Amino acid sequence: MSRPIQARLDQGALESNLRVARRAAPSARIMAVVKAEGYGHGLLRAAEALSEADGFALLDIQDAVRLRETGFRQTLLLLEGFFDAQELAVIAQYDLACVIHSAWQIALLDAYPGRATLDVWLKVNTGMNRLGFAPQQAAQALEQLRRHRAVRSVTLMTHFANADEARGIAGPLALFNDFAAPYRLARSLANSAALLRYPETQGDWVRPGLMLYGASPFAEVGALQLGLRPAMTLRSRIIAVQELREGDEIGYSALFRAEHAMRVGIVACGYADGYPRCAPNGTPLLVDGQTTQILGRVSMDMLYADLSGLPQADIGSTVTLWGEGMPVEEVARAAGTASYELMCALTARVPVVV
Repeated sequence: MSRPIQARLDQGALESNLRVARRAAPSARIMAVVKAEGYGHGLLRAAEALSEADGFALLDIQDAVRLRETGFRQTLLLLEGFFDAQELAVIAQYDLACVIHSAWQIALLDAYPGRATLDVWLKVNTGMNRLGFAPQQAAQALEQLRRHRAVRSVTLMTHFANADEARGIAGPLALFNDFAAPYRLARSLANSAALLRYPETQGDWVRPGLMLYGASPFAEVGALQLGLRPAMTLRSRIIAVQELREGDEIGYSALFRAEHAMRVGIVACGYADGYPRCAPNGTPLLVDGQTTQILGRVSMDMLYADLSGLPQADIGSTVTLWGEGMPVEEVARAAGTASYELMCALTARVPVVV
């Protein structure tokens, strides 16, 4: 008998969430972000469920090649572009699109000996200060690309740092629009948060990521309120029960001390499965469909569930760590992290079932 933990992938949820994105941006093309193995859901599984998207955004060129060789004909965009001259030949061979964010990439294009032309996306830095040309440098880069022998088309793009927060996107949006105004080129601005909150950012391509997997990008609005369904549900079972007396402590560093007699369930899930070790006392989970909390420190293979008020819970009871009935963003908030990190951190030893 195998260890009871597993992640269940709901491909119907992915399809449903894609429809939410379509309704939010009916005139834009959808670039579904499937980097990091589809946010931990599995690259091919996610892409198959999102096959109605107009394109896929990825990080690794090997993943883009996997999608092409599997039969996906949509636009495949490399979000960090290419890293050396050898990759340019692969990009041309598989007809991949690539982001240009730095002058050294244009220099590699200049030295590219191939005859094929490429679709490039010029990244404009409007305040994220991560990748991209500042607006005052972007104009020169754009002129180089528009007349470049190796470039077939140019799309203008940016990325917002605060679309999910009260600060919003007004300043960065104005910077981008001022830069882009003189050019009749396709534009891509919106991530999940901007797509759902700021229709003025939709442009020609939107780039939903987190929302496709059924998590809310907003701290104050849950996924269900946005019409999103969780695509990943991480479940396990209670494999032992401890009867604590008043004053008993549990776990490494004894981070929890019982104030009264109580039952605690030992759950087959730990940080080696991808559950956050930093999750504190009180982080929510479900036992047999009822909300309770974890206690003590998460260990490598196990964690503790409070069974107070759950007299029916026992060895074999089902535990939902996140997903259906337990929004991943609530777990992430309690653990002081983000939904992205939880889903992407799922480790290879956890079986994924569809």
